[in-house]
Amino acid sequence: MKSLLDAQIKRAGLTRPIEITWSDGETVLYGEPHPDSPVPRLRFCSARAERSLIVDPELRFGELYMDKEIVVERGSIFDVLMAVQSAGGEIRRSTLAGRFLAGLRRWTRRFHQRNQRPSARENVRHHYDLDSGLYEMFLDQDRQYSCAYFESEDDSIAEAQLAKKRHIAAKLKIKPGMRILDIGSGWGGLGLYLAETVDADVTGITLSEHQHRISNERASERGLGDRVRFLLQDYRDTSGQFDRIVSVGMFEHVGIGYYRTFFGTCRKLLKEEGAVLLHTIGRLEPPGSTNRWIQKYIFPGGYIPALSEVTSAIEREGLLTCDVEILRHHYALTLQHWRERFLADGHRAVEQFGERFCRMWEFYLAASEMAFIHRNLCVFQLQLARRLDQLPITREYMREQEDRLRQLEARANP
Repeated sequence: MKSLLDAQIKRAGLTRPIEITWSDGETVLYGEPHPDSPVPRLRFCSARAERSLIVDPELRFGELYMDKEIVVERGSIFDVLMAVQSAGGEIRRSTLAGRFLAGLRRWTRRFHQRNQRPSARENVRHHYDLDSGLYEMFLDQDRQYSCAYFESEDDSIAEAQLAKKRHIAAKLKIKPGMRILDIGSGWGGLGLYLAETVDADVTGITLSEHQHRISNERASERGLGDRVRFLLQDYRDTSGQFDRIVSVGMFEHVGIGYYRTFFGTCRKLLKEEGAVLLHTIGRLEPPGSTNRWIQKYIFPGGYIPALSEVTSAIEREGLLTCDVEILRHHYALTLQHWRERFLADGHRAVEQFGERFCRMWEFYLAASEMAFIHRNLCVFQLQLARRLDQLPITREYMREQEDRLRQLEARANP
C-alpha cells in the first residue's frame, strides 16, 4: 500500500512540500521545498494505517491523527493539511475507491441530512451542548461562533465579530421597536446587540439547551429582558409576524431536503414590508456532499450549499433576492484566530477534555481553515424580501447605517 500511496502523491503534484516517513522507516520529500519555511513531516506508525488511508482517505486521515496512528513530527497538522490540499483534492480523487465513495455520498446525502425535528435537535446537541469551557477557550467574549467580518486583516477577533454584527444590522436597516426574529441565535450575542444598540424587540430561537440558558442569563444580567427573549424552539414551530428575520450560521444545519421549508417559513413569518438577512457558509462550486469526517465527528446532518441550491429554493417559495455579498477570505482569518487561541490553551484543554478530543478539535479547526483557503468555500450574505421596494436601491445606505451604529455602540457601551 505504501507504493500505491507514494505513486498517488507524486501524481497529484503538490505545490507545497511535505516529508513523509513511511512505516518501514523510509522518509520521502514530496513537492518543492521553500527556503523561507520549514517542511512539515508526517510519520505513519504502521502499515495498517497506510492500508486504511487508501480505502477512505476523507474519513480515515482525521481518525488516524486522532488515534496517533499518524504523527506530525515537524510543524503542525495545519501545515500538513495545507501541503496535502495544495494538490487541489487530486489525491482523494485519484483512487477508484475515492471516486466511488464520492459518488455514493452524493446519491445518499439526503439520507444523511434528514433533519426532522427530533434528529435536528440531536444534531445540535452533539455539537453545541458541549462543555462551555471548550468554547471559552477560542471564541471571543461575546461567543460569536460564525464568520467574523474583517474590515482590516489586522483586526482582533473581537473587533471583527463586532463589525460582523454591525454589518448585518446595517444591511437590514433596523429601526427602534422593530420586531426581529433571530433563527439560530447561538449564545445570544447578535440579539443582545440589536436590542441594546438599536432598541429593537428581538426573539431568538435555538435548539441548544445550553445556548438557550446562557442567552437568557445574559439578557437578564444586562437588563434587556423586556426587549429580547430566547426560546428553545424549532424554526418550523415559530409563529408571529416580524419586521426583520436574520439567521447567522444556522442554515448549514437545515439540510437540502428542507430548504423550501426554511424559506417558506421565513416568508410566512415575514411582514409584507419586511426583509431577511441570511448568513451561511457556501461553496463556490457545483453541489456536492459533506466531508465524511466532519459529518461523523463534528456536524452530523450538516451541509454546505452551493449558491444555486439556495437561490432555487428562495425563488420557489416566493421570496425575492435583493442583494448578495460573498465574503471570501473572512472565515479563513476567523478560523486562524480560533485555532491559535485554542492551541494557546492546549494544556488546559487536554486536562479538561482529554488528548484524543483535543486532537479531534484541532483537526477540525485546521481542516476548516484550510478548506476556506484551498477548497473554494466562502460565506454568502443574502438579503431577501417579499417586495423589491423595501430597502434602498444602492448599497450606500449600508455605509451610512454602519456609521450610525458605531455612534450608537459608543453610547450603549461607553
